[in-house]
Amino acid sequence: MTGNRSVLSGWRAYLYVLPILVLSGLFLYYCIGFTVYTSFHSWNGIDTDMKFIGLDNYIKLFDDKSYHIALRNNLIFFVFTVGVQAALGLLLAVLLRAKLKGNSIFRSIYFIPTIMAPIIIAAIFRIIMDTNFGSLNEGLRAIGLDFLAVSWLGDPKYALMSIIIVNIFEWMGFSMTLYYSALLAIPDEIYESAKIDGSGFWRTLFKITVPLVGGTTSTLVILGIVGSLKTFDIVSLLTGGGPGRSTEFLTTYVYKKAIEEFNGGMSAAAGVTILIIALVLAVLQIQFTNRQQRDL
Repeated sequence: MTGNRSVLSGWRAYLYVLPILVLSGLFLYYCIGFTVYTSFHSWNGIDTDMKFIGLDNYIKLFDDKSYHIALRNNLIFFVFTVGVQAALGLLLAVLLRAKLKGNSIFRSIYFIPTIMAPIIIAAIFRIIMDTNFGSLNEGLRAIGLDFLAVSWLGDPKYALMSIIIVNIFEWMGFSMTLYYSALLAIPDEIYESAKIDGSGFWRTLFKITVPLVGGTTSTLVILGIVGSLKTFDIVSLLTGGGPGRSTEFLTTYVYKKAIEEFNGGMSAAAGVTILIIALVLAVLQIQFTNRQQRDL
């Protein structure tokens, strides 16, 4: 009887996770499999007829200059957003850990953009960055810096930078929250000992805090990899990938190929490359983190 109960208990555990496995299989893994299948076919995304063409979609994809631009923009976007968000988030978390008056209010203010709908953030920044009447350019003109009043979203030289700034504003609070939670787990005795030894703010930050929150940093990098590769809403709402191709991302490239050009095969191929890039970068980051932890 005892053996039968053990077997039943083991199967019961699988029954608990069965619903999520079924849903994942239907809505995630099936879609991934269908995308991979589609990437080897010529398909307009509407008809049921699909013609097998092998690797032709991938060959055309890697010869497409627009795809190269999108890949470059994604790389620039990832490096700057993840780096700046992590740095600002950590700095804010350290300041909030100092238990200054009004900490809870400041935490809420910094975190609000993270829970705001992207369409609201995009609408706000379209007003702020408007060339003629935006508060940013109006402010620059008011203090005599007219030469800095540019078309932030309409000039190819500044459009990508503007997207990066908006994304940092949106997600900096998320980085701050993760770092703040990690800092609360660090014993106060460590900082008290550093203070007794004469360590200043910056030395304590780089010699103690940064190494101790390395796991959180690794998590933010992995999330940043995935987030940068699936960034679509802010780009679509602010610039639509323009002007020209200056803010073309892999996701907007996939959208345009599928919806505007009715090229479901190439769109699927681009989607597969996004998945492969995300997996490779995530694995490399995990291996790098594990190697660092072994060396400590």
